[in-house]
Amino acid sequence: MVKHMRIDNRLIHGQVTTTWVGQINADVIMVVNDKVSKDPIQTVMLPMAARGVKTLVLSIEDAIKYIQENEKIKIMIVAKFGTDALALMEAGIRPVEVNMGNQAPLPATKYEMVTKSIAVTKEDAAIYRKIAELNGGTLTTQMMPSNPKQDFVKLMDAKGL
Repeated sequence: MVKHMRIDNRLIHGQVTTTWVGQINADVIMVVNDKVSKDPIQTVMLPMAARGVKTLVLSIEDAIKYIQENEKIKIMIVAKFGTDALALMEAGIRPVEVNMGNQAPLPATKYEMVTKSIAVTKEDAAIYRKIAELNGGTLTTQMMPSNPKQDFVKLMDAKGL
């Protein structure tokens, strides 16, 4: 069962390992991105960053297969980009919750800072709206579990995205 999916291009970092995993009570952290899953350095380093929490670094296709074959395991997905999250959801993966984490600006893109840590292009905004639609109309942003949830679609609307 996918308890939580966080879209965060920083992947595994202190917030994920020290607060989110415990809050969610996840058995496994799953990093999902095709390029990262083929990077031998990241496939070794990301599990080390998880500080003892079982960690998988998988392609979108392998993540879908693992989730379908392990329905009883409590999984926290960290999707590098919205495109990764959307691909999972279009394949029928339905997390209990989808949360926008950090999205640092990418070089040579026309972005708007929707929050102090989330850069969004018009193309990204369309992807996030599809994710919200597949998630029953909601997409939240919440830096830490102790912070209040915010409606990310409304935040994009306020920025004209």
